[in-house]
Amino acid sequence: MAAATTGASDPSPSIVQTRPAITADEPRPLPRVVLLASPGMGHLIPLAELARRLAVDHGFAATIVTLTNLSDAAADAAVLSSMPASVSTAVLAAVALDDLPPGVGFGALMFELLRRSLPHLRATLMGSAAGLGPAAALVCDFFGTAAIPLAADLGVPGYVFFPNSFTLVSVMRRLAELHDGATPGEYRDLPGTLRLPGCVPLRHAELPDGFRDRTDPVYAYLVEEARRYARADGFLVNSFEELEPAVAEAFDRDAAAGAFPPVYPVGPFVRSGSSNQEADELDCLGWLDRQPAGSVVYVSFGSGGALSVEQTAELATGLETSGHRFLWVVRMPSHDGNNNALGADSSDDRSQDDPLAWLPEGFAERTRSRGLAVAGWAPQVRVLAHPATAGFMSHCGWNSALESLASGVPMITWPLYAEQKMNAAILTELTGVALRPAVSREDGFVAGEEVAAAVRELMEGEKGRAVRHQARRLQEAAARACTPEGPSRRALEKVAGKWKAGLGNGD
Repeated sequence: MAAATTGASDPSPSIVQTRPAITADEPRPLPRVVLLASPGMGHLIPLAELARRLAVDHGFAATIVTLTNLSDAAADAAVLSSMPASVSTAVLAAVALDDLPPGVGFGALMFELLRRSLPHLRATLMGSAAGLGPAAALVCDFFGTAAIPLAADLGVPGYVFFPNSFTLVSVMRRLAELHDGATPGEYRDLPGTLRLPGCVPLRHAELPDGFRDRTDPVYAYLVEEARRYARADGFLVNSFEELEPAVAEAFDRDAAAGAFPPVYPVGPFVRSGSSNQEADELDCLGWLDRQPAGSVVYVSFGSGGALSVEQTAELATGLETSGHRFLWVVRMPSHDGNNNALGADSSDDRSQDDPLAWLPEGFAERTRSRGLAVAGWAPQVRVLAHPATAGFMSHCGWNSALESLASGVPMITWPLYAEQKMNAAILTELTGVALRPAVSREDGFVAGEEVAAAVRELMEGEKGRAVRHQARRLQEAAARACTPEGPSRRALEKVAGKWKAGLGNGD
């Protein structure tokens, strides 16, 4: 991810890039939805898929708004290049961030960046850029709810898109209640586990980063975000009813009683995959083609995940001794114990360009007949959909979890940061599509023998058989959710009808 832009920006609202969404000869402009994306592929990819569905299935023009700060322009362009003609893009000008305290965490930086970008967003909402018409709605994601009051000021419905689970919406809502209510202390001070309607009980260690300590700089931002939820017109969640059924029902009851804005399951949003040309050039897909069906464990910890040097070696040992085939996407290890690669220090005399240099000596040769380690990246959607792939050892990012379920692939959970421990609890205890390896130390270290045991259980054991069955069941449910009569498609149609009615374009 690109470094933050810290220089002062033009104080006037401005847009530095835009692409028209509609042609001049259309007799009636399509109703337009503005979607504000936070930096990072985990936010942009599902938001782009939402825009695609609004355009293709529901007759909208959409403007996807991205930010200059913290963004990778090339990566953003790759995601957005395949959008339909009725989806435009706009990039807001950079804002100054150099006055923030040294060492501010990435989460707090994201919240502050979105807040400071509001003057530039106002211009887009008012339709002042490139002659775009007025918006029917504003949709911001998890980090961008500072835009909800702006939407209300302009008379535009304001919705929050959660690229995460129903459960995270529920946790965020409870955060504000605990902070503002009579309950003293913090989440970690509460007895036992946190129990929310319909959700899996969450241990304190499973709560997302920033929630457990009021002294964490991101905590105040989280509380402020959660307080704004009551002012939203609704929530769109990248989940589906059969994945978190009781949580969805609890939100339906609250919306009917007027206790909380309506929360709509509109997912899963899963990208279609890499281009054929790009993917076909990669050795890993050719290697998978040569493996027996259902024989390979795919190992990847996402674009932001980093293991320590010691943990990388133990993972290699476990994969080697498991006796099973594997495809491992290896990233540069961290040296400071930070599992988030965005803040990890990977400096060392060894090659900075080759993460495979950190694998144990002789590992590649010893596992050549049944394993493949690739540096940095693999076409994950295509790997998971490949007939040879039987399981996914994953960091439990929500996008990766949904991609795995869309292909009916069970998981071994290995959460690293953010809300990933909570996701792991959902996948293991609520949905039953994943196994959890035994952890050897308080810092989450997994010994090589536990890695091997988890792989063997997934591939050979009774628990593995059960999670494979459940993953196939949820694969079918995920596919049904977005069919014309599916619950996610119908939920988004209901929201789309509200937006069109607000502009006088409803049925």
